[in-house]
Amino acid sequence: MKAQRAVWGDTLTELAETDDRIVVVDGDLATSTMAVTFANAHPERFVQAGIAEQNMVGIAFGMSTLGYRPWLSSFGVFLTNRALDQVRMLVSQTKAPVRLAAAYTGLLNGASGKTHQDIEDLSVMRALPNMTVLAPADETEAEAIIRWAADHDGPVYLRLARDAVADVFDGSYEFHLGAPVLLRAASDSPDVTVVSTGVQTSRTVDAITAVESEGRSVRHVHLPTIKPLDEDALWQHLAGATDVVTVEEHSVVGGLGDVVAAVLAGRASGARLTKVGLADAWAESGPNDFLLEKYGLSVDRVADRIRDVLGERVAA
Repeated sequence: MKAQRAVWGDTLTELAETDDRIVVVDGDLATSTMAVTFANAHPERFVQAGIAEQNMVGIAFGMSTLGYRPWLSSFGVFLTNRALDQVRMLVSQTKAPVRLAAAYTGLLNGASGKTHQDIEDLSVMRALPNMTVLAPADETEAEAIIRWAADHDGPVYLRLARDAVADVFDGSYEFHLGAPVLLRAASDSPDVTVVSTGVQTSRTVDAITAVESEGRSVRHVHLPTIKPLDEDALWQHLAGATDVVTVEEHSVVGGLGDVVAAVLAGRASGARLTKVGLADAWAESGPNDFLLEKYGLSVDRVADRIRDVLGERVAA
């Protein structure tokens, strides 16, 4: 297993060997985000902006007007909050080909302090016009998405996790913008349909395996693209579902759950939706395993939520 931040550093370094448009602007976190890999290989195309995220965005925008394809390297929370005005005005409104490589996103940054956790980023970024929002599940998907994003002619927000997770995909995987990925087909009439995104998909795979070992049928859909989403393609997996469960390492406000809710509501679905994620409250500092348990996102807790949904349906 390889952490997504390391995949980003390695893949971008390789791509830059044949694409001299690629540059990286870092916010004094290169050893954490693994931008240091790129800096060591291509020092002439690495800009250390220091702890000045707003300026970073301005620098990247300026470089994009000269034909470069800049990547911003920082913790997600700094790009989506501290530098949001600049991202909104300089990148989103102009459709500049600036890529936000948001490392250390989600709940599992508690060791750095709860101020560094970014559990609202998908909600913030998907609200910006012209912004492509991507959340890969594992190292294989991360690499495929990075290669796609490097040549995309527009703004990209890429959600990257600090720590490695169990593999979801193998080397045959191909990324298609907007397309949902069916991980477990189950039957034509599954007991429940689960939709997940980002590295939470890896934990959800294990949770579903546990539930299915008990004789239940579960369909599992992964969304690497939060925006733009092929809603018709997602609906093909949701149509006829009685219960839908969304699972995300993110706030339940404005994230994956609301994306799926809009698809269900827009097609007058009668499915009951259960959103598994962080409640409308701040998280806290702590070890990863403790945080996953407390906020209901560990393998066991996700399996329990799915069992709850199935049990309520039987009782009804």
